[in-house]
Amino acid sequence: MDGTVLVADDDRTIRTVLTQALTRAGCKVHATSSLVTLMRWVEEGKGDLVISDVMMPDGNGLEQLPLIAAARPGLPVIVISAQNTIMTAIQAAEAEAYDYLPKPFDLPDLMKRAARALEVKRRAPTTRSPDIRATEQGGDLPLVGRTAVMQALYRLVARVMNTQLAVLITGESGTGKSLIARAVHDFSDRRSLPFIVVSAGDLAGMDGPSTVLSRAKGGSILFDEVSDLTDDAQARIVRMLDSLGDNAPRIMATSQSDLMARMEEGRFREDLFYRLSGVTVDVPSLRERVDDIPLLAEHFLVRAERDGAPVRRFGDAALDLVRAYSWPGNVRQLENAVRRLVFTSAEEEITRSEVETVLGNQPAIEPLRSGSEGEKLSASVGKHLRRYFDLHGGVLPPPGLYNRILKEVEGPLIEIALDATGGNQAKCADLLGINRNTLRKKITDLDIRVTRRRKLM
Repeated sequence: MDGTVLVADDDRTIRTVLTQALTRAGCKVHATSSLVTLMRWVEEGKGDLVISDVMMPDGNGLEQLPLIAAARPGLPVIVISAQNTIMTAIQAAEAEAYDYLPKPFDLPDLMKRAARALEVKRRAPTTRSPDIRATEQGGDLPLVGRTAVMQALYRLVARVMNTQLAVLITGESGTGKSLIARAVHDFSDRRSLPFIVVSAGDLAGMDGPSTVLSRAKGGSILFDEVSDLTDDAQARIVRMLDSLGDNAPRIMATSQSDLMARMEEGRFREDLFYRLSGVTVDVPSLRERVDDIPLLAEHFLVRAERDGAPVRRFGDAALDLVRAYSWPGNVRQLENAVRRLVFTSAEEEITRSEVETVLGNQPAIEPLRSGSEGEKLSASVGKHLRRYFDLHGGVLPPPGLYNRILKEVEGPLIEIALDATGGNQAKCADLLGINRNTLRKKITDLDIRVTRRRKLM
């Protein structure tokens, strides 16, 4: 690797680590905790690559991207940020950052991206206005998360939002599919045009499709839960899509069913499936991003307080229980539960018993998806692993994947087995076919909380 890299981050440890790694790789490095200093270096012609944090003591790193582009067209900028929301990824894409990585980042991955940035001559910036800021509505979207699957999702949304491809958004109920569609529209070039949500009733009658197109006016059309549409409604959509002219709207659809499986079973039109699936965005369930649950719970507490609700915070034991719950209703169920806790908790700190009361009458388990019924375990696991690779957008996942995947599977397996055996570790070890001492070690290593458990029926 050859070139000069400008590093801007208010964290001294990160500056030191990046300086040492880049220097060992053969680069010259200038590091600073000030955006003012960074801009001075850029204007002086220093640097072949910029690596910048977003939240800095003297400003916002994203707001410097247009200034950097104006001063040094073609100078690549890699944005790193602990503000891990879809809005950060979208703003970085809108401001034409070369790349975006969430903190904590994988150092070898960042080094590979830096090497590519130094090797590839960036094209001249377009005339698109980069002055895009998160609206208050956008800032309220519960599309936040630090897990790898959510960060990959953010990057995918940022890449496709200004393409002409149809977008099929899949995921379980309550994961935020409609919010993803709205974000694609609100941060795209079509954001000043209408966003139309279409139901089967809107397509009825001879003039239904033409009326929908007239309302859209070149904006975005969302077919919500397209798998629920009748055969007649599906046929009308196909004919409508085939009649699109020059001022065609952006087409999006959501589905909590496996449309490909339904198509293979003859329950969904093949021609409609391929018209809607220009790019597929699969929104993960909360079970697939458990580490985001505390972050989301705190987000909903802040939102409730902003709406005039009492100030509340989770006790450690309460938050542990929130994190351990299966949340079959996903983000929507979590938000409803948190709002209820805000008003039913007796004190400022929400206790574990209060969480147990709220969750007591709610289901803990539901089928994954109707399209997964009868599916072999290996096929289901393979589908999730393929999606994990696909969400990285052509970039390999961070190293250590084998052990990371085993840990992801092993933890839930042991927890479910403990539930099934009522917390009896001897029976659990026998069920799993491992030594009891091995089970105890795994419980410790995986930090599995052992309590009196409900035996599954």
